[in-house]
Amino acid sequence: MTPKKNRGVFTYLLIIALAIGCIYFVSSRLAKNSDKTNYNEVMEHFDNYEVSEYELDLGTGELTYKLVGDDKEYKYDVPNVSIFVDETRDYRQNFNRRQKDGETLGQNYIKITDRTWLYSLIPVILTVLLGCAILYFMMKQSGGGGKYTSFGKANLKNQANARKATFKDVAGADEEKQELEEIVDFLKHPNKYKDIGAKVPKGVLLLGPPGTGKTLLARAVAGEAGCPFFPISGSDFVEMFVGVGASRVRDLFEQAKKHAPAIIFIDEIDAVGRHRGAGLGGGHDEREQTLNQLLVEMDGFTGNESVIVIAATNRRDILDPALLRPGRFDRQIVVGYPDVKGREEILRVHAKNKPLGPDVDLKIIAQTTQGFTGADLENLLNEAALLAARNNRMAITEPDIEEATLKVIAGPEKKSRIVSEHDRKVTAYHESGHAIAAYNLSTQEKVHQVTIIQRGMAAGLTVTRPDTDDQHVSRNQMRERIIMLLGGRVAEEIFMDDISTGASNDIERATSVARNMVTKYGFSGKLGTVVYGSDNDEVFLGKDYGHTRNYSEAVAAQIDEEVKSIIDKAHSDCVELLNANSDKMHLLAKYLLKFEKIDGPDFEKLMRGELTEADLADTTAPEDTTDTSTETEE
Repeated sequence: MTPKKNRGVFTYLLIIALAIGCIYFVSSRLAKNSDKTNYNEVMEHFDNYEVSEYELDLGTGELTYKLVGDDKEYKYDVPNVSIFVDETRDYRQNFNRRQKDGETLGQNYIKITDRTWLYSLIPVILTVLLGCAILYFMMKQSGGGGKYTSFGKANLKNQANARKATFKDVAGADEEKQELEEIVDFLKHPNKYKDIGAKVPKGVLLLGPPGTGKTLLARAVAGEAGCPFFPISGSDFVEMFVGVGASRVRDLFEQAKKHAPAIIFIDEIDAVGRHRGAGLGGGHDEREQTLNQLLVEMDGFTGNESVIVIAATNRRDILDPALLRPGRFDRQIVVGYPDVKGREEILRVHAKNKPLGPDVDLKIIAQTTQGFTGADLENLLNEAALLAARNNRMAITEPDIEEATLKVIAGPEKKSRIVSEHDRKVTAYHESGHAIAAYNLSTQEKVHQVTIIQRGMAAGLTVTRPDTDDQHVSRNQMRERIIMLLGGRVAEEIFMDDISTGASNDIERATSVARNMVTKYGFSGKLGTVVYGSDNDEVFLGKDYGHTRNYSEAVAAQIDEEVKSIIDKAHSDCVELLNANSDKMHLLAKYLLKFEKIDGPDFEKLMRGELTEADLADTTAPEDTTDTSTETEE
């Protein structure tokens, strides 16, 4: 806060303090003058010479006295000190000549003091100071740490000491960087585009899952352009006070225009850019008012040249259509999951300051981390570095990488947990069912580890690793996926003569896959290539009440029947598959009960018959290494 603003705040505080003091002083005087009956009673004691001693404060009018034969002390606030002194003159003059109960009362019992008016105002001053302190701290804390006078100011953070990012810090997003290079070139050489009549997009919307590097890309654009960067979160606009959000939007764009060319970055714009009219009630929505102001600032009557708005969100489906039209967010850049080449580049960026052992191959790690985002890969290397430091190693080794991968996916191993022999056996056959089903299904990923050691919420895991980054999933892949998911439940039915609750998540996922096959992908021959229920995937409760589903009750029954038919067919196929491999099931379960985990190469040997039960008796426990994966099964 500037000195001028400080003076204004303290002026207001002083006025408030004086007002409180005056009100307190006047009310106290009125209270003293309000009790006439008690004054008459007090004067009767003086007129009858019943007062043995008293003390009067001329400043405050406070009277303290005792009665003859009574040690109790009485207090009274005299309304008018001068009148009281005049009316008790006779009492004071005759005080020495009066006797009560045989006791001579001396003049020294009469005390008249004057503590002055300033002394009497001490309680008032303390009360006022306390009130001012409370008011000051309330004003200081209001508005998320801002001042009372800055509610309508945008909550911008100082970027002077922030680390500058460039496109070299962004890996695995070559096409995205190419799209943003035009923005950088325009900010550096605006006349080149103006001379040819080209208009650079006013807004760039970065779309994609969390952790894919949207915020990093925005920071890299600002670092490359070398222009002022105004970052703010969508939630910073919304306040408890009506109109504050719109005021902050105006202030944000005003500051950017003063420093043009400049970049405004709004992170998580879905906090203020949600679809309007989505509430249950018809009342005013502060979020909508903020959005309206944002729409006007981006493309309204006022010019907004040389100020580019970059926003990031992972929920494009809930943004208002007016925000997405050309003239506002002209360019929408999808920042998706990196491919194998992109993952390798990201790993190299995050491994720059980390010593890697000779057995660490970033290319292999990139191949085994399909579906990982940039944030996941950064976390993976950080966890591996922590494991290496914990074991007093000077470099990160391959086992550190492998363990960190599973730790990121499913959490750390819980080896200290006491598990009954029955639970271990159920888990062993459950995970064996998943693994053997995956091995015998041609479209499923390779098994790289099976373990019955608990991780996170899973009692055991079947870890698989994809060989490619395929984007399309066929009907046969989804059908065999359901068979593999049901492998754990079917194994319990066949080999444990009972079933457990451990397959609940598997059944839920299998049902979801089957329902999507019927309602979204048109994989049902009975219901045809029709999408059912798209309107019901509504994220707004208010809009959900405004429409009904787009199919009849009869079709709903057919959908349920078709889903159940797919699940039942997959279940019967899984029963047939596991019965045909019952000897492998028992052998794998025994291996897991003895060693608790098996890696990919040993699993392949077991399935090819190169590892028999006789070999198992002579086999020592394998090294505690964990292979990488992208998928876990409970």
